[in-house]
Amino acid sequence: MLRLGALLLIAIALPMWGAQPVRGRHGMVVTRERHATAAGLRVLQSGGNAVDAAVAVGFALAVTHPSAGNIGGGGFMLVRMADGRTAFLDFRERAPQAASRNMYLDASGKATEDSTIGYRASGVPGTVRGLEYAAHKFGTRPWAELVHPAVELAAKGFSLSYAQAQSLRESAPRLGRFAESKRIFLRDGKFYEAGDTFAQPELARTLERIERLGAKGFYEGETARLLARDMQEHGGLITEADLAGYKCIERVPLLGKYRSYDIMTSPPPSSGGIGILEMLGILEGSGYEKGGAGSAAVVHWMTEAMRRYFADRAEHLGDPEFFHVPVAELLAPERLAKLRAAIDPERATPSAQVRAGVFTDHESKETTHYSIADAEGNIALVTYTLNGGYGSKVTATGLGFLLNNEMDDFAAQPGSPNMFGLVQGEANAIQPRKTPLSSMVPTLVLKDGKPYLVLGSPGGPTIITTVLETLVNVIDFHMNVQDAVNWPRFHHQWMPDTLRVERGYSPDTVTLLEQRGYTIERINSQGECAAILFAGGWMEGAADPRTEGTAEGY
Repeated sequence: MLRLGALLLIAIALPMWGAQPVRGRHGMVVTRERHATAAGLRVLQSGGNAVDAAVAVGFALAVTHPSAGNIGGGGFMLVRMADGRTAFLDFRERAPQAASRNMYLDASGKATEDSTIGYRASGVPGTVRGLEYAAHKFGTRPWAELVHPAVELAAKGFSLSYAQAQSLRESAPRLGRFAESKRIFLRDGKFYEAGDTFAQPELARTLERIERLGAKGFYEGETARLLARDMQEHGGLITEADLAGYKCIERVPLLGKYRSYDIMTSPPPSSGGIGILEMLGILEGSGYEKGGAGSAAVVHWMTEAMRRYFADRAEHLGDPEFFHVPVAELLAPERLAKLRAAIDPERATPSAQVRAGVFTDHESKETTHYSIADAEGNIALVTYTLNGGYGSKVTATGLGFLLNNEMDDFAAQPGSPNMFGLVQGEANAIQPRKTPLSSMVPTLVLKDGKPYLVLGSPGGPTIITTVLETLVNVIDFHMNVQDAVNWPRFHHQWMPDTLRVERGYSPDTVTLLEQRGYTIERINSQGECAAILFAGGWMEGAADPRTEGTAEGY
């Protein structure tokens, strides 16, 4: 029987409950922005596969979703091909060679804002190299064909939606600090309005070089020279050598199980895959789902799992090229059973009493995720980012693209919170050429060896909890994929010891949680999710109504 809190939640959420996903038999594209969705669908319809479409979408979003879509940032791609091949492509930004451990501390040892805004905040971008690697290894269409839609969108412009125009206007205080950003994105103070055509000629020229020359058109030649010179003139660290030396790293996806399902997800330097598997492992066997979706009991159990994982994240996770990440120990069944047993079914555990595991061996709101599947059974999931909204707020002079502020994903001051409030430890301290820890977690669920559910999210640390909640909404609470995406969300990250709850949850449920000992922060919206469910020969695409996301299938 559903508890009162769950019943009230359903009443409040009713306008979003029972929503239907978009269905298609031959292909499905779910992205944050309509022009990018259309570009991906056209690639599928012209004979390209899911990876081809993912490359086209990645470049299109760099034009039409500048707060997160990028060629000046980086990310991850999870690929599963119809022939069984799988890969996790790591094209995250990396620390420049000149980076140093204490580069963001002032003379008194206090952290400065340089890790979040300005030229020094940027890591070496990886997106272009990663998309080229994916296209060459897994794609079928000519490279130029995949980049050209973005060239045209930048050169000819596209009509801004209300939300896009508002996003640019609201970012004016920080974008306006940099002349190129102010000129291009704020029209020198004459703000864009909904319906205006937004053309980006400098970006079009940069993309055209990439179209002609491949990744060399970004990491070498004119683009690299202009970017390195801009960095040098403004105190940035990225050099031509940093750009020329950037490589996409192919990693083995992290594998796990939940109930009768196989989970394929993100390995380190993503913290997300370990997080998903650790939290699912705590929940399995707890009987938590008996409380019913949306009940205070369910939120309690899931929050306690979140709290314990984020404590581990702060201590044990970092770039595996520089630090031993104890994956097996963190996910050992006997350890997860102990974590589960330590949860009081009726009371919150104060975060001050939760410590990371001890072993003998020794991620912005403004990210974007898209999910693509084709008729042959190929799947490409991409989460990429500039980190904060519009990244470092710096537009590379003469090149038209925004630079990331991904260096803030390192622990600029181990033990102190970053821009997302995450406390991070020595494992994620700054070192030259190191990859900062990420929360991005493109994830694939298989049932009987076949794709069942694919999903991912933006949102800094809320990426991990959004993916977890959507996944269990489908598997444990038997929602259709659109309802699972729509359902109100919540988030706890150990420190600060606060449970953030979307306003879709009823006052009754919140009161029950407060009675269990939680400090509640009500929020309007948490993240977004782009998901595809495979059922009965259909692909069911679910975009998130919290955003302007779109799903298109055929």
